[in-house]
Amino acid sequence: MFPRSAPAAQGISSRSIGALLDWFEDRAVEGHSVMVVRHGHVVAEGWWAPYSADRPTLLYSVTKSFTSVAAGLAIADGLLALDDRVVDVLPGHVPDDISEHARRLTVHDLLSMTTGHAGDSLGEAWELEPDDLVKGFLQVPFTGSGFAYDNATTFVLARMVEQVTGRDLREFLGERLFRPMGAEHAEWDRVASGRAFGFHGLHLTTEAVAAFGELLLRGGRWGDRQLVPREWVELATRPHTVIPPSEGDSARGYGYQFWVSEHGFYADGAFGQQCVVVPSLDLVVVVTSHSPEPGATPDAVWECLSPGIGRPGSARDDEVLAERLRRLAFPLVAGSAEPGRTARATVAATADPPLPAGSPVVVESVEGGWRVRLQPIGEVEVGHGEWRESAPLGRPVVASGAWQGDTFVADLFVITTPHRVRLVVDGGTATATWSTVPLTTPELALHLRAPLMTRPDVA
Repeated sequence: MFPRSAPAAQGISSRSIGALLDWFEDRAVEGHSVMVVRHGHVVAEGWWAPYSADRPTLLYSVTKSFTSVAAGLAIADGLLALDDRVVDVLPGHVPDDISEHARRLTVHDLLSMTTGHAGDSLGEAWELEPDDLVKGFLQVPFTGSGFAYDNATTFVLARMVEQVTGRDLREFLGERLFRPMGAEHAEWDRVASGRAFGFHGLHLTTEAVAAFGELLLRGGRWGDRQLVPREWVELATRPHTVIPPSEGDSARGYGYQFWVSEHGFYADGAFGQQCVVVPSLDLVVVVTSHSPEPGATPDAVWECLSPGIGRPGSARDDEVLAERLRRLAFPLVAGSAEPGRTARATVAATADPPLPAGSPVVVESVEGGWRVRLQPIGEVEVGHGEWRESAPLGRPVVASGAWQGDTFVADLFVITTPHRVRLVVDGGTATATWSTVPLTTPELALHLRAPLMTRPDVA
């Protein structure tokens, strides 16, 4: 998608990019990938092994910004308008006892998350109407005022786009955005009906996310094609509500499914998935990670990189940075191989379990590692001193392990997500624990199926 360049050739210091990596390390940000684009050239890129350039990864709420673009395209086509009401576009989902407030809700209200819900309505809406989230959303009491981050608004917006275009959201964006940009491997997690969540669930490679940021930076233009109207990009990425500054959060306002910061705008997903656009520096930075400081990366991008703009360093500086990026990696599990040693255990009950309590675990020695049998997943390959990949249910899991005394330990990376599971087998007991519990479901088996399909069917 992008040409490559040394940082110095694009007028940016490698040391400033190194300072951003230092910022990750100082704050214990668990990086998975980073890409820096200046003047339309990739000047720095790296993946923490076993993450890699060719893998799409779960973006969580970065997905919302793509749904915003889908709405903008429908509006540009004359099929939708900002003042169109939910009840008029989706009349089959209107509850009998709908309130006057709900009856007035418009596309603008959904895009700007100013519907009047006091907070995120998603869980309550699904409880009220397990088979119709739109109807449930319209029944949740509207007791708030101003902006409130509300996942269900984007689900409703996605259904409105599909209604007026007559196209599935995935097909619509595939034709109008992804294929023209060369992003051929977009994957979408879905609700049980097969529809895309809209508010999360999109999987893209790091470079495809950077291309999206570059598209926005260029006012919706990709090469010689205007894929998204410039007017929509400008409207979507300016604040429609002001957010008071808070410690550790870059947001100063909210646009149309984009966050607005002091120096630009960004798309933001849970656990540290971010696409940061800084127009004044002609800069796009993409980070996928597990971050303990959500929302802090855009400020870090400015603080670390802006001092290096217009101050390119030496060729040696560029070489040092490139070598540092090549060496990014998670540590392999330490310990011995002990060929021929096996283990059998039963999974202990824990909170948010990746594996069912009471299910069997069998560890079998194979050349260079182990084959671990897990119910209801199947066989997972685990390497010793290396990563091994398997896909028992469709999506890959990448793992390393070792014996540590009488205990077998393995790290299982659900490599298309920010999450991993640590498996510990000690005697007849096995424990499985998420590094961070996924927002959709703790069931490991669901995250290894392509596509992940969860939640009740939504009409």
